Amino acid sequence: MSRKPVIGINGDYRDPRNNAAALSWFNTGYYDCITATGAIPHLIPPVQDEADLKQILSGLDGIVLAGCNLDLDPIRLGMDPHPATRVMPKRREDFDRRLAKLAVEMRIPILAIGSGMQTLNVVCGGTLHQHVTESVSGAMYHRDGVEKNLRHVIDIVPETRMFEIYGPGEIRINSHHHMAVAQPADLFMISAICPDGVVEAIESVDPDWFCVGVQWHPENETSSALDMQVFENLFQACLVKEEVEETATIPFRQAA
Repeated sequence: MSRKPVIGINGDYRDPRNNAAALSWFNTGYYDCITATGAIPHLIPPVQDEADLKQILSGLDGIVLAGCNLDLDPIRLGMDPHPATRVMPKRREDFDRRLAKLAVEMRIPILAIGSGMQTLNVVCGGTLHQHVTESVSGAMYHRDGVEKNLRHVIDIVPETRMFEIYGPGEIRINSHHHMAVAQPADLFMISAICPDGVVEAIESVDPDWFCVGVQWHPENETSSALDMQVFENLFQACLVKEEVEETATIPFRQAA
């Protein structure tokens, strides 16, 4: 194949403050992992025109819905804010919601990470726990304010795409979150879970559409070598998407 897949990534955003202008930036781990698969990363700024965003997406083969150190606004989820919640800028959340919604509508291959998975689930009709240590009975700590290398075991659900990616055996992942998926949207099924019952991964119920969400951060320096496989599977899904599109554009020639 001569053309490399192009995979989009959303970035972080900070509102203007004091004498500092508004700022956008991108976590290097995301585009380094995409590049390592052989794909080309495409950085997507938080554009505000939906038609412009749709045009950007129409030129992509896949997308990574990147995570954020801040939280979705609980008020928009019908919840009272928890003291531990730190809300991301409205422009970031508005953009991430539009991006996820359009990517789903266009059935683009998606890898959603951290709060990206939470956003994906919410825009598709799912729900969230705002603070897992209070919402889930017997929940362990999933975020440590001091220790950045917190890791725990997860169970991969058999006969899922995640099981195909990670295989059998004990999987340990990095963890730095206090929100989590409560009820997956109808489009998704649970494909990994923590022993305490907290959802750690979801995926599309349609086997022909690569749409995977993980609560951990496979792009982070604290990830394991196994985690690169989730990016590699996104890459393979982008190749399949392009091959299907190329086949669909071959004109029909009537037999002589």
